[in-house]
Amino acid sequence: MTTPNLTLPTIESEHVEFKVSFSDEVIITLVAFSNSKGGTVYIGITDLGQVKGFRLGKETIAQWINEIKNKTVPILIPDIEEITFEGKTVVTLRVKEYPVKPVSIKGRYYKRTGNSNHLMSVAEVANMHLQTINSSWDFYPDPNHDIEQISIDKITKFMENIKQRTQNEINIPEIEFLSKMEIIRDNKLTFGGYLLFAKEYCMISDVQVGRFKSETTIIDSLTLNTDLFTEVDEIIAFIKKHLMVEYIITGVPQRTERFDYPLDAIREITINMVCHRDYRDSSASIIKIYDDRIEFYNPGNLYGGITINDLLTGNYSSQSRNKLIAWAFKEAGLIERYGSGIPRIHKICRDYGIKAPLLDETSNGFRITLFKEKAMLGDKLGDKLGDKLGDKLTENQKLIVTELRMNHSISLAQLSKKIGISQTAVENNINKLRKGGIIQRIGTTKKGSWIVNLKDDK
Repeated sequence: MTTPNLTLPTIESEHVEFKVSFSDEVIITLVAFSNSKGGTVYIGITDLGQVKGFRLGKETIAQWINEIKNKTVPILIPDIEEITFEGKTVVTLRVKEYPVKPVSIKGRYYKRTGNSNHLMSVAEVANMHLQTINSSWDFYPDPNHDIEQISIDKITKFMENIKQRTQNEINIPEIEFLSKMEIIRDNKLTFGGYLLFAKEYCMISDVQVGRFKSETTIIDSLTLNTDLFTEVDEIIAFIKKHLMVEYIITGVPQRTERFDYPLDAIREITINMVCHRDYRDSSASIIKIYDDRIEFYNPGNLYGGITINDLLTGNYSSQSRNKLIAWAFKEAGLIERYGSGIPRIHKICRDYGIKAPLLDETSNGFRITLFKEKAMLGDKLGDKLGDKLGDKLTENQKLIVTELRMNHSISLAQLSKKIGISQTAVENNINKLRKGGIIQRIGTTKKGSWIVNLKDDK
């Protein structure tokens, strides 16, 4: 007998995993869920979403619980439920996000990324631990640099910016001020302090900026290894030098300048790069200026389990990989408020009339791409469907339908990149479109195709 009002997910996602039977792979997934935002493993369902069912013995669940307890640190105890669907038994193992992370299985740490489990690096494990104890890497003493290697003049300028912004006097010496702000701790310079006020060459702040005529042809470049405040100014100056500008006559004596891209968006992205970069990664931040776009790449994936969809919607609590650096930029008046960067960038681009930026998380970093292309006010979807569906769909759903009409075999990962939202967000919207009868899937996950159910579709 089917459990009343029971519905099962149809695809795997950030919070859902299918397994035919119990194994270490199940425990790995539970660990990954615990280190992320929680989730459920369904035993008795294939990876294609086909319900096969599972036969339980008298001691099966007790054995599973003991095995999970023995292999996880801290100990995980999932909520286990036996359900019946279309006459078949399915077992669910559900865990919430663990309050003290990270959780491991046999000494290995995993987190959930999209619909798969990702083996965490040493740096990711350290980040998760620091996040749990509400600290960050940049607050710790730098064993390779001391107070003599930072610039008093740069500290003075920082203090002046704070005084100007707050209208409060700061009547203590520079070094004492840094100690009070915990930029110097126990007379030792922190990592964040060195990055903020480095006197001369700073190897770990490496930024590469280039103007490209093609993927392989570079016509101008800039390498920066300095303090972070200076880097922001130098990056923006270099980009601005390579932008096209038109002068608009407004009827007043002064001409209005209009650049290819909104300078406010460039500044916001640059500041976000500098503040949120993983400086323990030896890779450089890279900015590539092309004829039609600007790519901003940063080492380090999104921090704290935040997804691209979270960034776009603002549906997350503000967390920073480098709390000290972010605080300093906010105190200097360069950050309006924590967590507002990406929504603000999108609004700036929208108001400027250009295409929305693309957010892309790679295996080792994060990239934002600004496009010169103007936004399409009446896109093909709206023109062709008219009022029939336009008001019923969200903007992301319209974009998904448009892409499916043009490419029936496009993958979820490809949709994620094209639209600029996370794969999980794509999956959620796909499920809503399927339930609404707007689209359907023909064939298997790997070899099938999409059909858009529109009477006028040709």
